[in-house]
Amino acid sequence: MEKGAEKSTVVILKERLDEKQYNKLYALKNPAMHDFIARYVDLCNPDSIFVCTDQKEDLEYIRSASVRNTEEIKLRLAGHTIHYDGYFDQARDKINTKILLPEGVKIGKSINTVDRKEGWEEVHSIFRDLMKGHELYVRFFCLGPLNSEFSIPCVQLTDSAYVAHSEDLLYRQGYEQFKRFGDFPGFFKFVHSAGELTNSVSKNTGKRRVYIDIKENTVYSTNTQYGGNTIGLKKLAMRLAIQRASREGWLTEHMFVMGVNGPGSRVSYFSGAFPSMCGKTSTSMVEGEKIIGDDIAYLRKKKGAVYGVNVEKGIFGIIQGVNAKDDKLIWEALHSEGEIIFSNILRTEKGDVYWIDKDSNPPEKGINHSGEWYPGKKDKEGKEVDVSHKNARFTLSMTLLKNRDPEMENPEGVKIGGIIYGGRDSDTWVPVEESFDWQHGIITKGASLESETTAATLGQEGVRKFNPMSNLDFLSITIGRYIRDNLEFGKDLSSPPKIFSVNYFLKDEEGGWFNEREDKRVWLKWMELRVHNDVEAIKTPTGYIPEYEDLSKLFQDVLNKEYTEDSYVKQFTMRVRENINKTDRILDIYKNDVLDSPGEMTEVLNLQKERLLKVQKRLGDYVSPFDL
Repeated sequence: MEKGAEKSTVVILKERLDEKQYNKLYALKNPAMHDFIARYVDLCNPDSIFVCTDQKEDLEYIRSASVRNTEEIKLRLAGHTIHYDGYFDQARDKINTKILLPEGVKIGKSINTVDRKEGWEEVHSIFRDLMKGHELYVRFFCLGPLNSEFSIPCVQLTDSAYVAHSEDLLYRQGYEQFKRFGDFPGFFKFVHSAGELTNSVSKNTGKRRVYIDIKENTVYSTNTQYGGNTIGLKKLAMRLAIQRASREGWLTEHMFVMGVNGPGSRVSYFSGAFPSMCGKTSTSMVEGEKIIGDDIAYLRKKKGAVYGVNVEKGIFGIIQGVNAKDDKLIWEALHSEGEIIFSNILRTEKGDVYWIDKDSNPPEKGINHSGEWYPGKKDKEGKEVDVSHKNARFTLSMTLLKNRDPEMENPEGVKIGGIIYGGRDSDTWVPVEESFDWQHGIITKGASLESETTAATLGQEGVRKFNPMSNLDFLSITIGRYIRDNLEFGKDLSSPPKIFSVNYFLKDEEGGWFNEREDKRVWLKWMELRVHNDVEAIKTPTGYIPEYEDLSKLFQDVLNKEYTEDSYVKQFTMRVRENINKTDRILDIYKNDVLDSPGEMTEVLNLQKERLLKVQKRLGDYVSPFDL
């Protein structure tokens, strides 16, 4: 029996909360939520508890606490603060992030799991008294727009004001939503403690645990502050939502949602899945278009079509490489007054900030995630310390963005015309390609997605990793079931979205890029036209690619730039050998490593390989688009 289990929920909460906080909590008529909070108040043993409503004074208390606790430091511009994670707490901890699986349940070796009883006991032993000396913040949020069939209410318990403040910027406030939901038991639950702190950062990262209990809809996070491990409503909640979506017939996807302007006043909405540091945020924020969300989407079927919402209302974005030329809208927001949290970048004496590839004039000294910094500084292993961490972030509410689409708060969502899959691929996929149909797209684009690793996760960079729908790290069901859910989702649609792949990272033999960063603006415009069948396309063994004349016109219209036939041939040459090798790799994975693999996978991939082999026999390993 847990310590204090003999006490009732009311007794525990009355003993530990002052009258004002207790009344705020009990204004919400949800006994299951009260029980949850009482249990972890008793276990974690915080010194004090603050219950945060949607009121401005409560939200200001959280902001002030983050500075008072020195988890955030004020910068020169009003509303701007900076946060530092521990030197070894700078990315998602994939090794110690695990699904708690009930006995007898298997979801495949690609997904990190632990026996539910074992993991539950371990993390609860770590949590005992872990908040002693800390203040606990009780937060209420809503995933998805308010008052919508997409909405999922959430409770976050955290002793980090930085985490609580970050979630204020990223999620819709949910206290009033809990009032409307009454005693609804299906809310998501999150418990986080940064643990013992040294210089305001988590000390015991060796006991860092991020466990997801899919049976109880609960996420546990200990001894860490990095947002990807602690902001529970983000990728951690995806595991819970994927389970629910699979049971109920909708989809939880690692996708942006954006509007692309077409001819006249037409706006077509796209969702897109990219692994971290692969152009996802920069695509959703591309100049001239409209953003609804940059990271996570819920998709539902309505009226024979697909509708999507942004689960969040803010951006927790990678800041490396953000610059005035390529990222004008984000750049403008980051240099204007307004509530923004920077993490793990350089702070100067004057309270300004600098990050990798911001511009050509880095400062000579400052403070960053490694402490005092100067050019040429090396860590204990003799490795040079960059001016900021490669996975450094900014956190802001999308209300600061001029290109924010007001449809973002539409409780009905927006109709999705196209779905885009992209990753880091130096030698195989062309810059943009359309699948033949829904099944072909899900299997050969989404389920076959590979990407070269980046600094967004701990481990070696530059390794090609299989990552179906860019969602492998966040699955809580078998890959096979997840792919089947996607296939089934599109079967009865009268107006299915078109499915595309993009690749911004194709390289030549010397390692140079074939694409300019701004070229994605053209690929988006071409996809928008294809959604409405406004342009023709060339059929290849792997899908439809643009005709040269259409791209030439778009480059001129969109970028005021000449697009040569030579560039077209280099970018859209059919790399037959590499595509055959990729198909073989994916077939092998689904044959040997994936539980519950749908039979359609083998059938569709084998047909694609046959088409590739025929072209190879007739035209060779590398085929100009003009010859297809």
